[in-house]
Amino acid sequence: MPVIDIHSHNVPCGWPDLQTETGGDGPWPWLRVTSEREAMIMIGDQEFRAIDDRCWNASARLADMDADGVDMQVVSPTPVFFSYHRSVAESSRIAAIFNDLAAQMCAEAPDRLVPFCQVPLADPEAACRELDRCLANGHAGVEIGNHVGDRDLDDPGVVEFLQHCASVGAPVFVHPWDMPTTPRTSRWMAQWLIGMPAETHLSVLAMILGGVFDQVSSDLRICFAHGGGSFAMWLGRTENAWHQRPDLVGVSELPPSAYLDRFSVDSVVFDEPALRLLVETMGVERVMMGSDFPYPLGERPAGSVVRGSTFLSDVDKQAILGQNAMRWLNAPAGTARMISTATGSPQEAQV
Repeated sequence: MPVIDIHSHNVPCGWPDLQTETGGDGPWPWLRVTSEREAMIMIGDQEFRAIDDRCWNASARLADMDADGVDMQVVSPTPVFFSYHRSVAESSRIAAIFNDLAAQMCAEAPDRLVPFCQVPLADPEAACRELDRCLANGHAGVEIGNHVGDRDLDDPGVVEFLQHCASVGAPVFVHPWDMPTTPRTSRWMAQWLIGMPAETHLSVLAMILGGVFDQVSSDLRICFAHGGGSFAMWLGRTENAWHQRPDLVGVSELPPSAYLDRFSVDSVVFDEPALRLLVETMGVERVMMGSDFPYPLGERPAGSVVRGSTFLSDVDKQAILGQNAMRWLNAPAGTARMISTATGSPQEAQV
């Protein structure tokens, strides 16, 4: 069974001027290239994030994958480019530009790099149209942000898009983004350390208490980043509130714990006790290895906590490291054999 990292990101090494492409007002993201291997994502004149060539260079990415014992990566957009706040025309054009550039990079190693697209999620019709275009062009699924402004995942437009994903068989990866900025969260990277887990937790609640899982087909294959945020830790609190406050919380057809088989989470929780809680809450079949490659707050080597965990059996490790992802991606039966050919050696999850 191949080892699959379902949580990684890319950034192209440059793209067309977005103001020229869309006609919209800035500030726009652009790339300030500082060397052959290094660059800075800029938003207007503000520095956003320093990156290196693993974001755009397939060979550099594959070298790290080989070092970590990873056979396949799901390659998703970096959320700063989602642009949900812009007009439908602008966000549609931006999505198309970044989707096509990601597809070009992944085409250099099509048996190992699996592109996920982005969509103009603020408009369900445009989002469905871009998803369909990307699926036809070789993308395997879609990454979405966990909200559109003040609209959560239970917003009718987002629900319409998720139902479309279910109908066409596209897996969905939900990533937190656009965390609130306050003086209290401006220190210590608190937006990422506190804000991201909280945002992801809220998104899972929106799917459950907002009735999305009651509305959308069970064919929907959806996964939440960063271990589902703080959801697993506080499932008991939510369950208690569902029973004790049916007027405010008990608004889904079933209690929250009844929906655990409707979604998956990645394994990026960084230590064994957290992973144990995640597996005990979600079930081993609902956890998939992710790393957040190639960013500094990701896990390296990818999958190291899963491989080193003392409470998981070898069968459980195989499931988290690759088997669950094969099912989520709906990968064809010959995928493992194709990977063995591409990497030059039989690939088994190293447990």
